[in-house]
Amino acid sequence: MELLWFYVAVALAISDLIHTQLMWKVMADFYIILAGLIHNTVKSNVTVWIIHELFEAIFHFIVISVLFLSPTIGFLAAFIHFVIDVSHTLLLDNVDMNEAEHRALHFVIESIFFMAIYGV
Repeated sequence: MELLWFYVAVALAISDLIHTQLMWKVMADFYIILAGLIHNTVKSNVTVWIIHELFEAIFHFIVISVLFLSPTIGFLAAFIHFVIDVSHTLLLDNVDMNEAEHRALHFVIESIFFMAIYGV
């Protein structure tokens, strides 16, 4: 239980890599068409982006919940990942980060979040 915070942060990082590979390499055409359909419905790029982030959070919820057999951990992982994605896009949009820096930002903040919950 002492290292649960670390295992969850690592699993969430791996889940994010899997999500990226699935959505942008395997299912890219479907994902682009789905985004177009959603945009035709909501008529707002910001809303489409938020829906994309919510879909990603649902993906992480499912993966982490199954992996740790805990919907609570899955919810917390999806929630913190969603908050970080939205926050860094809004607050750090003009900061140019490569993929490794982006992943490191997520990992550090997610680790601190789970350390605060499970590391005490």
